[in-house]
Amino acid sequence: MRRICVFAGSKSGNNQEFIEKSKILGQVFANEQIELVYGGAKSGLMGVLADSILEAGGHVTGIMPTPLFEKEIVHQKLTSFIEVETMHERKAKMSELADGFIALPGGFGTFEELFETVTWAQIGLHTKPIALLNIENYYTPMINLIDHAIEAGFVAESNRSLLLQSDKPKELIEKMTYLLGEK
Repeated sequence: MRRICVFAGSKSGNNQEFIEKSKILGQVFANEQIELVYGGAKSGLMGVLADSILEAGGHVTGIMPTPLFEKEIVHQKLTSFIEVETMHERKAKMSELADGFIALPGGFGTFEELFETVTWAQIGLHTKPIALLNIENYYTPMINLIDHAIEAGFVAESNRSLLLQSDKPKELIEKMTYLLGEK
């Protein structure tokens, strides 16, 4: 994998582990020479991850729609920055550039990006690995919801495998790399 798109919060959350594991993920990216593709902000877990990669000598590409420039403060030290007009263009460009996807803890925007990416995989628009860095069980309620949807007959059992998960950054990348090699 050369590039991974990471969806992450524009806030850091209230648990220091969110920040620490995001930094570790950034170090893994730099060590494995994986380029980060993300939303381009310098705030929250997005900024923590980007800074960690940049400090370790890695490459970071940010993609942001012009209307968000004031709301999400643009990271000024990125390797590459792509300005787009809309959120739809942002997500399409992130998907085009990425060899896989990871969700860090985040809010509605992170959830929306994650679920859209999973939906695209479900309907066959891509076969790229999608993973949750399940820091401090942040995504466990979502995983339980997905299991509930499977039990209720709204999600096919086979689609459970669309989401990889781990609370260990290096292990998560290894799972994604393995899956990508299998395709």
